[in-house]
This record gives sequence, structure tokens and C-alpha cells, in this order.
Amino acid sequence: MVKVKDISPSNALAMVRKGALLVDVREPREVARKSFDIPGVVNIPLSTFGKRFTEIASSRKVIIACRSGNRSLMAARILVNSGYTQVFNMQNGIISWERAGLPVKSIPKQTIFSRLMRIFRSNS
Repeated sequence: MVKVKDISPSNALAMVRKGALLVDVREPREVARKSFDIPGVVNIPLSTFGKRFTEIASSRKVIIACRSGNRSLMAARILVNSGYTQVFNMQNGIISWERAGLPVKSIPKQTIFSRLMRIFRSNS
């Protein structure tokens, strides 16, 4: 049986640069708030992963990521149990990716004051 291999975010980035596919299994609302800022990332939420994983070429190296590493491990196991042999789970997800200083896109957190200012500006 093929085992899911854990890799660090920096190793994941190096693999992506060499052609591996990074699959983010977080929900779209999570990805909208903070996402991996590299080209070619595919979002297949874990909630639909069982139906959609066949969109991933089985011949390709695949890195699965989420927020902290739990959902990605579940998705990686689905792939391995379905015959995929080059599957990697990114340790600690986008949390450790960001801590390692790797590129992320995020929307700025809004304070209550900035929300109120936007409301007042739109009403005037």
C-alpha cells in the first residue's frame, strides 16, 4: 500500500516550481480570505473531493493542502486509496506556508471603524 508522504511548505513550493500540482481542499470562502499566491493552484473543496478528485491526473505529482493539514490528509488518503501513487500532504497547511514567508494573497481584515466609514461613504 502506498503511504501519504508529508512535506514541508518550502519543499511543496519547490515541487510546484518543477511541475507538481498544488490542490487546496479548503472551502471557497476560506480561499477568498487567504490563498496560496502561486500560479496553477487548483481548489477542490474536501466537501466535493470524493466526486471531483478524478479531475486530477493520476500521472502527476500532487500536493494536497488545507488550512492546518487535517483535511488535506483526508483528501490525500482518498487519492492514495484510488490508486494515485505520487501524493503528498503539505504539513500544517497554509498556516505554516505563511509562517515560512511563502507567498499568500489575503484580503485585509476590516475593523469596525473601516466598515462604518465605508457604509457612511456609500450613503452620502
